[in-house]
Amino acid sequence: EVQLVESGGGLVQAGGSLRLSCAASGFTFDDYAIAWFRQAPGKEREGLSCISRSDGKTLYEDSVKGRFTVSSDKAKNLVYLQMNSLKPEDTAVYFCASGPYCSDKFYRVSEFYQSWGQGTQVTVSS
Repeated sequence: EVQLVESGGGLVQAGGSLRLSCAASGFTFDDYAIAWFRQAPGKEREGLSCISRSDGKTLYEDSVKGRFTVSSDKAKNLVYLQMNSLKPEDTAVYFCASGPYCSDKFYRVSEFYQSWGQGTQVTVSS
């Protein structure tokens, strides 16, 4: 059974940093891509970033480009989302999801991914 578990969320002041982790089990991590999404109250789920474990390809949505960095630790089967220069508008529940690869066209589309974690809350105070 594929399982994804996010951790690392919390409360941080504007301008601060957080690192989220996504731990995967039940599948060969190297064969999949991992994407990060977020969902703020009353808003649709928003795709932020993707990393292909096989070739290290990364993609970023414009609003987080230069502030967020996705990376992976193959030895630990973890994918990270380092979030710097956080803004109040970054407040949301953050999810990781697994999919076949990082698609330039579809990486921000929820339906492209097969498995999801339960999410971790990130709150940025002003």
